[in-house]
Amino acid sequence: MIKRLKPLHDRVLVRRIESEEKTESGIIIPDNAKEKALEGEIISIGTGKMLDNGEIRSMCVKNGDRVLFSKYAETEVKVNNETLLLLREDDILGIFS
Repeated sequence: MIKRLKPLHDRVLVRRIESEEKTESGIIIPDNAKEKALEGEIISIGTGKMLDNGEIRSMCVKNGDRVLFSKYAETEVKVNNETLLLLREDDILGIFS
């Protein structure tokens, strides 16, 4: 059975993009020395942020965007045996173009 997860309000579902295992000079980085990547691809977005006056502000990101997010901002969720990240739009620092 395939489960789907639709984020609510101003949250986004992100697939982490793993960092390179080699440096530019060719040195291989062992798994225990790697930091978790702060880069990911947006899989799904919520409807937008609910403002105090009841209006909904639309999201600045869209599905497929490659983004940079804050360290420790994410919540890991497991969907269809894949670990994905759930985070707020405010925790996204930028979009790669």
